[in-house]
Amino acid sequence: MMRSMFAGVSGLRNHQTRMDVIGNNIANVNTIGYKTSRVTFADTLSQTIRGATAPQNNRGGVNPQQVGLGVTLSSIDVIHTPGNPQSTGVNTDLAIQGNGFFVLSDGSQEYYTRAGNFSRDPSGRLVYSNGLQLQGWMLDDNGQIIGELTGITLPINSTIAPKNTGNVYFSGNLHPSADNDTNPTVVSSNIEVVDSLGRTHLIEITFTQSPDPLSPREWTWGAIDSNGTTIDSGNLEFDAVGQITGNSTFPITWTPSGGANTLNFNLDFSQLTQYVAVQSSVAYNQDGYEMGYMDSFKIDSAGKVIGIYSNGLTKEIAQIAVANFPNPAGLEKMGETMFRKTSNSGTAQYNIPGVGGSGTISPGSLEMSNVDLSQEFTDMIVTQRGFQANSRIITTSDEMLQELVNLKR
Repeated sequence: MMRSMFAGVSGLRNHQTRMDVIGNNIANVNTIGYKTSRVTFADTLSQTIRGATAPQNNRGGVNPQQVGLGVTLSSIDVIHTPGNPQSTGVNTDLAIQGNGFFVLSDGSQEYYTRAGNFSRDPSGRLVYSNGLQLQGWMLDDNGQIIGELTGITLPINSTIAPKNTGNVYFSGNLHPSADNDTNPTVVSSNIEVVDSLGRTHLIEITFTQSPDPLSPREWTWGAIDSNGTTIDSGNLEFDAVGQITGNSTFPITWTPSGGANTLNFNLDFSQLTQYVAVQSSVAYNQDGYEMGYMDSFKIDSAGKVIGIYSNGLTKEIAQIAVANFPNPAGLEKMGETMFRKTSNSGTAQYNIPGVGGSGTISPGSLEMSNVDLSQEFTDMIVTQRGFQANSRIITTSDEMLQELVNLKR
């Protein structure tokens, strides 16, 4: 039989494979995290009719004479260029900006993906669309990694214990009165302090300017509880440029109602001023807080899962891991936009996003497919023409064989 016919058959077979790959790429043009594939060809073993000879004396060398036997697949490569991120606004949707893969596990086998459409299940676990759990590290109360790589679980209904107030910091301005001898300036500010049981109590802080016209820069402060009882009082003094002088921090000891322990805290007035050009306005903040319940969470660009509590505090709960491979093209596709490692991909290196060559996390967005439709349609046309040309090899070879058969007539 004619070698050309078998070469044509190999061309048809391999161009059909290339068309299969192109069709799959186009079908996944809108698949989250999909990576396009590319087919390359190589010629097969050639049949040598005459070997090469070296130059001898006055005769030149002769090149080999070989006839190719067709085409074969050289490779089907996965192209791991990043796709464009698309904003979704969903806090569990994640996209990697740069290198790396999310790590998934079914408890016995690890898988890797660029698709970040995760969700939280009823047990608080962050899971992929097929139920596999997102992997990372849990964090201690100081935000440090503890233990080995594990499934990330959000502590549903977890709490932050209350902390009683230790310091109250005041800021603002106390405006001096022009007629303080008959109508001294009084400025008041209501503050909330937290006791040892996590309950808040309202205390009124008053600032009264000295009625003595010779001492316009002297003020008296007072702390009054909700029952109208004066807890404590003291004096403040400002210099000629409106800055506080002398003692500006005062310790307070007070036993709140309701069975809480005696509360010891400081009133810090060091940031108060006395400027004529600025109206009186006093603000404060304090370092105590009530018990908090985790009611939501967020994920930052470094892959940290941060719990948001009802008392306004936040706490780092877990760290998402990103896996990097020496040869990502060596990964094996497993369906559902997942890969698994092979002997040619190398061993996974687990990193914190943004560290060790890993990309950062873009929360609230998804990485789209990296399929280029214009390139795929161009490749489709070229593949179709290649298939058509190889079919002509077969029909033409058949006609030549028919001519040989007809010689017998």
